[in-house]
Amino acid sequence: GCDMFCTFCIVPTTRGREISRPADGIVAEARALAEGGVREITLLGQTVNAYGRHDVRRGRAAAAGTMAFADLLAELDAIPGLDRIRYTSPHPLFFDDALVSAHASLPSLCPHVHLPLQSGSDRVLAAMRRRYDRERYLGIAKALRDAVPGIALTTDLIVGFPGESEADFEATLDLMRAVGFVDSFSFIFSPRPGTAAAALPGRVDRDEAGRRLTALQGLQRELTVAYHRSRVGERTEILIEGESRRGGGQLCGRDPWHRVVNLVRGEGDSVPDLRPGEIVGVEIVEATPHSLLAVARSEAAREGDGRVAVKPEAGFAEEARGRPATGLAGTEALRILR
Repeated sequence: GCDMFCTFCIVPTTRGREISRPADGIVAEARALAEGGVREITLLGQTVNAYGRHDVRRGRAAAAGTMAFADLLAELDAIPGLDRIRYTSPHPLFFDDALVSAHASLPSLCPHVHLPLQSGSDRVLAAMRRRYDRERYLGIAKALRDAVPGIALTTDLIVGFPGESEADFEATLDLMRAVGFVDSFSFIFSPRPGTAAAALPGRVDRDEAGRRLTALQGLQRELTVAYHRSRVGERTEILIEGESRRGGGQLCGRDPWHRVVNLVRGEGDSVPDLRPGEIVGVEIVEATPHSLLAVARSEAAREGDGRVAVKPEAGFAEEARGRPATGLAGTEALRILR
């Protein structure tokens, strides 16, 4: 559920109000997944970092079994065998100092935040009822970069919101450049029956909205390619997810910054016998608009737990680290708000 009632969103009507699950159930579920071989979990919620806020504010967190979101992250970080923690999607309104500090202090919390912006115009943000402005958003981005240099920021963007002027649109492009988003999901405004925005005047012509989306996505492509090129030569680790879309028997995975990395064969190298769910050391050798290419460094590989991306494949039901593989993905999602 969600309590925000952004004017373009139907979720509060269809899903109801925000409810936080008890923390002990979340931790127990994450611990069981880790014991079964899961290396990475993603915490899910419409405004995931609002977890526990009502109980904390009312002084009844202990009775409700909840806690502040940053405290929940710390509990999960202490689970043995859980290498990576992600969460999506946070709301800028609830992005507090404790969450920024968690990114700097918790080893398993990945250096990536998907922080929906929607628009770079204060006027449009107010019409969307987003409850933050440019200054607030830029302040969060700066705090995260100060705490975790190199953190990757991605976002959601809407163009053609009712009443959006050319100046409003240019403000969005300007903020994109200022933040330097690594990637984004972008859309033309679509009126949803039952939402406040569906009745707003000043509908933007569809062709004009399409032009703006094309321009925005062109800028994002430039930002993404620049970021990917800056990563060439780095050594990092990826969690193997399965076969690459590039085909040819290549494997792919994601690095801590949530970038897709496709494994290629380096000159004189052999690709290690890797399974989905394993974490392997790699060196980034090439950048493309949509992914990074890397060669595996087998001496840096860490043996994983033989877990498959969507459904089990033959040969993956093995034991690793003394724990039975379950035939699931090396990464799992946990819904913490319902």
